[in-house]
Amino acid sequence: MSEISKNFIQKIIDDDNISKKFDNKVHTRFPPEPNGYLHIGHAKSICLNFNIADEYNGKCNLRFDDTNPIAEEDEYVRSIQEDVKWLGFDWENRMHFASDYFQQMYEYALQLIKNDDAYVCELSPDKIKETRGTLQKPGTDSPFRNRARDENIDLFQRMKSGEFENGTKTLRAKIDMSHPNMNMRDPVIYRILHAKHHRTGDNWCIYPMYDWAHGLEDSIEGITHSLCSLEFEDHRPLYDWYLDKLDVYHPQQIEFARLNLSYTIMSKRKLKILVKEKYVNGWDDPRMPTISGFRRRGYTPKAIRNFMDEVGVAKRDNVMDIAKLESSLRVDLNKRSQRRMAVLNPLKVVITNYPEEKEEYVVAKNNPEDESVGTRKVPFSKILYIEKEDFMEHPPKKFFRLTIGSEVRFKFAYFITCNDMIKDENGNILELHCTYDKDTLGGRSNDGRKVKGTLHWVSAKHSIPAKVMIYDRLFTSLNPDSENSFIDFINPESLEILENCQLEPDLKTLESEIPVQFERLGYFFKDLNSTNETLIFNRTVALRDTWAKK
Repeated sequence: MSEISKNFIQKIIDDDNISKKFDNKVHTRFPPEPNGYLHIGHAKSICLNFNIADEYNGKCNLRFDDTNPIAEEDEYVRSIQEDVKWLGFDWENRMHFASDYFQQMYEYALQLIKNDDAYVCELSPDKIKETRGTLQKPGTDSPFRNRARDENIDLFQRMKSGEFENGTKTLRAKIDMSHPNMNMRDPVIYRILHAKHHRTGDNWCIYPMYDWAHGLEDSIEGITHSLCSLEFEDHRPLYDWYLDKLDVYHPQQIEFARLNLSYTIMSKRKLKILVKEKYVNGWDDPRMPTISGFRRRGYTPKAIRNFMDEVGVAKRDNVMDIAKLESSLRVDLNKRSQRRMAVLNPLKVVITNYPEEKEEYVVAKNNPEDESVGTRKVPFSKILYIEKEDFMEHPPKKFFRLTIGSEVRFKFAYFITCNDMIKDENGNILELHCTYDKDTLGGRSNDGRKVKGTLHWVSAKHSIPAKVMIYDRLFTSLNPDSENSFIDFINPESLEILENCQLEPDLKTLESEIPVQFERLGYFFKDLNSTNETLIFNRTVALRDTWAKK
């Protein structure tokens, strides 16, 4: 890789390797908090941390920052592991938890107290916030700031033993209440929280704050480069202060721009609201920007990884167009998707000159982009289904589909001419009567005549019914995260359920992991709730970006 093409993190690591700062070692970590499912923004951090480690023949840990028992669950731990594996990364035997180090962190906190760098404060959380000051005004020292060392040790030990109620005491670092960086104004290190932890149970009733835990976890695990998103840039001085005061191994924190996508929420808190208030059908709803939602919708790991490569690593936040992610997906799906025919809004077609009992099988390519997957045989018979929108009684100019007197090609089969239509008493078209040219098998004429329209179809006798979920973007706002009430911008057309779809018969037995392109309609994926009795397909993405016209 040339120096020009390297990102700023790679250049920092190269410089560190030249100076032997970490003895030519590169050890990163992906450190999610298990308080929800991972979203597409986390995929950027996953790819960055694991790929950097791989590029430099280093290691990457999977570490769970489980310091808040109120919000964390085993379900989230399991889902995170599944997401990282699905994206194609392996932490080998290096899965860790902040809770692995609770005792060690507690002992480090005692060391800070003994060094007069921390004290037990009895101000309420609201009072701590009030005395913190502002960017223009310095904070006010806590009246407990100069408490005697031995008293601080005693109180902190009693906090650990469960003697005090929630919110009555905290352990705070003694730094500088007039520091221009608000994070350095005597931040809280430990708070009292009588809550059952998903791993340690009731063993602890004091829990470390993230800023305290983060650097110590990195230090204990021997991380060299602690890659964080930009919101932690102002926290880096605190990260360094803790490690310097304790005189322990000191990793380097480096911040990069997080991934922001248009029409997408990137807040686990807000995503949790969508789930809890049932605006969506769970964390893995295919409209959700969670990795599990993308997986259920039919996205491929490669498409997401390729998109992250395209996004790159920057120092400044910006909003990426989600159309670029969808474009990356189409490129990947076009190469790997099996082609099939499906009719989502069926209109009956009777081929009047086709023998009543006759049926035949036409040859269709499974994927014109990949000849190795071969061909299949598709049944053709007297009664077929086409899409309702492929027929118009009074078409506009340049309508190259079916109308009375027009001739079109039925893909892989014959030239078809529409002669008549049958309507009900309300004028709704019930069926079309057409004729076929038996000399055009395969969609080619012997006399050289051309037709401009090619339609997909399925044989009514052989088709299988299915439910198809047409998913679209969940929000109508370009930047829903910036809206006061993001709920107001939920797209009412984000899900359309089509109940009476008719599919090519072998879709019933097609393996669920195989992505499918429904000819002319888009890319689809068999839903995890699909059964032999009730087939359900999700639309992964349309063949082209329809939102560009909105």
